[in-house]
Amino acid sequence: MMNQQHKLRAVAIAAALAVPMVVAMATNGMLMEGYGPISTGMGGASQAIDNGNAGMAQNPATLGMMEDGTSRLDVAVGILGPDVKSSFMGMEAKSSGTSYVMPAFGYTKRSGAYTYGFGLFAQGGMGTDYAAGSVVAAMQDSPVRSELGVGNVLVPLAYQVNSDLTVGATVKFIWASLDMQMNGSVAQLANYVAPQQSNPGALVGGMQSIASGSGASSTFARIDFSDSGKFSGAAKATGFGAGLGATYKVNNDLIVGGSYQFKTRLSDMETAATSASLGFIGMGAADVGKMTIIDFQMPSVFALGLSWNANSTLLLAADVKYIGWADSMKSFRMRYDSAIAANGSVDFAIDQQWKDQTVLNLGLAWKTNDKLTLRAGLNLADNPIPDSTVNPLFPATVKSHYTLGLGYKITQADDFNMSLTVAPSVSVTGTGLTNAGMTISHAQTNWQVMYSHRF
Repeated sequence: MMNQQHKLRAVAIAAALAVPMVVAMATNGMLMEGYGPISTGMGGASQAIDNGNAGMAQNPATLGMMEDGTSRLDVAVGILGPDVKSSFMGMEAKSSGTSYVMPAFGYTKRSGAYTYGFGLFAQGGMGTDYAAGSVVAAMQDSPVRSELGVGNVLVPLAYQVNSDLTVGATVKFIWASLDMQMNGSVAQLANYVAPQQSNPGALVGGMQSIASGSGASSTFARIDFSDSGKFSGAAKATGFGAGLGATYKVNNDLIVGGSYQFKTRLSDMETAATSASLGFIGMGAADVGKMTIIDFQMPSVFALGLSWNANSTLLLAADVKYIGWADSMKSFRMRYDSAIAANGSVDFAIDQQWKDQTVLNLGLAWKTNDKLTLRAGLNLADNPIPDSTVNPLFPATVKSHYTLGLGYKITQADDFNMSLTVAPSVSVTGTGLTNAGMTISHAQTNWQVMYSHRF
């Protein structure tokens, strides 16, 4: 019985270490299914519709659809509601991370051929939180959790070239932060130690010795860096991004649009010099030092879309997006630097091999009267994570999304919009050496609400 328990614990935690970037972002991989409730209510379609100020985060050329001489202020908040469960050999663990707040703000002004402004958008944010003693925590006394946040300050500019063609660009200042508390087998962690070490020391030697069975007796290790902030993590990074877009009015009823979001240029995420720890469970106090997440980037996105006014009350829209995960998620690298010089550093390299993702956005908006508009849509995507590397702490695996929304004109100057997204549960069973037999299910219920004022 003891041997069976020991084997179970070792295999379960080996799976948990397959992807140390323990984030369960949503929902097209690590990108939101839509930005702003107008787009999200229509399945995330955004390339050829007036999506309000959220257009600066998708196709900035759509900002040129507002009337000349007007300004628009949008204040929005989203609630990301994941439901993540993991099971292995009859034991199930449920993540208590079920609600993540995502605020947004935007201001734009149309002056002649130009539309400009600024905005603040949460690009993504979610995590997992498993209780101590659970199968994902290797049945150890310490809980495991993760939380990643990526936000943008955006400065857009749209220019109406002529009555049919509008072009636009957005410059982004981006910040990202990560918390991570993780238990893992020493043997598995040692397997991820990169062959070339920047500053090898006692930690690397001790880990390899324990893993080989020639050193002190320990089965599990723990990596820990986390702060108490709700909108920040212990490891932080800043950087830049950019997007280009265009819309073309084919006739009074048909508009086509497209955009390209460049892969981000973020600095390495770093904790403070003594804000991280690496220790071997059951072998005294953990070593204290600094953790660096090396070259984590958000992917490029290429999108094309169209909108068609079927009649005076019905708008139909469709987009297709191609997300370049294969370039940004080939591997996950991090480095731990001990505050004690003799302990040196540990460089980790973990294979990811995400696949590029194609997303189809379909939506409609029905204007029932002068005040109320109803919306519905589909967001259909494949799963970019190979079964061999999927992880219970990183199940960004949801595929289909069903969306509803509404818009209500409070006054001529004030609007209220909201959307609801339901992503049915997707179950994936690991097939790799480190996750074989681990079944992970992930579903979502997400909300967005927005108040808009024109002046």
